[in-house]
Amino acid sequence: MRITNEMVQQKLAELQFKEVSVSLSEFIHTSEKEQDSYQAFLYRILSFEAKRREDNKVLKRLKLASFPYQKTLEDFRIEEQQSLSSKQLNQLRELTWLEQAYNLILLGPPGVGKTHLAIGLGIEAIYRGYKVMFLAMGALVRALNTQDITRKSKTTVKRLLNADLVIIDDIMYMAMDQQEANLFFHFINQLYDRTSIVFTSNKGPEEWGELIGDPGITTAILDRIIHRVEVIHLNGDSYRMKNRSTIFGSISVHE
Repeated sequence: MRITNEMVQQKLAELQFKEVSVSLSEFIHTSEKEQDSYQAFLYRILSFEAKRREDNKVLKRLKLASFPYQKTLEDFRIEEQQSLSSKQLNQLRELTWLEQAYNLILLGPPGVGKTHLAIGLGIEAIYRGYKVMFLAMGALVRALNTQDITRKSKTTVKRLLNADLVIIDDIMYMAMDQQEANLFFHFINQLYDRTSIVFTSNKGPEEWGELIGDPGITTAILDRIIHRVEVIHLNGDSYRMKNRSTIFGSISVHE
């Protein structure tokens, strides 16, 4: 029986080896050139398929994370941070805190890179195989409020609860009513001690009570968040102001 490339490609496609199927001719040519053994040829195509499948999983996890933009830790301007050293950034990048279900609170004024750092850590976690979800505080409150009404909100909350790392951006930027505070407490309680949370905020935890309102709920929320937490203060000038574009170019207003 004469076996053709088309027959092999068909079998590979049936076995869902789609990436190898498309590149089969190239693999055969390379293996003939390298004079591969049967084992080497098989290992070559299996390694390629495994790598492509992992790449596709990463792309899927990146999409499901719902980042507003993708900026990596390589893009983070550590030299402009007076309160965070390169050594500390590398320690965060190791993700030991994530393995131990620690939380991070990234504090600082607007524009100093809190969200960028949080997203960078999230992307790093995704490439290490973790499931990550990003949500602004306002969107989280809306999802919690409507999870029993809309399928989209229910799906969002389910993904948040199944994630290994949850990033909540701009926490406590707005006041919550009693129902929202209760929902937020139950959400934090479900994540407690099994999922790491990264919070970004321009208000310290000592100020959160003013926006949550209920002292008892505030204490319960903080107790669970601060049980295992690293608070990182970011300061300096706003990146957005320092690197903003201008319609006037470099022309001075005095010219």
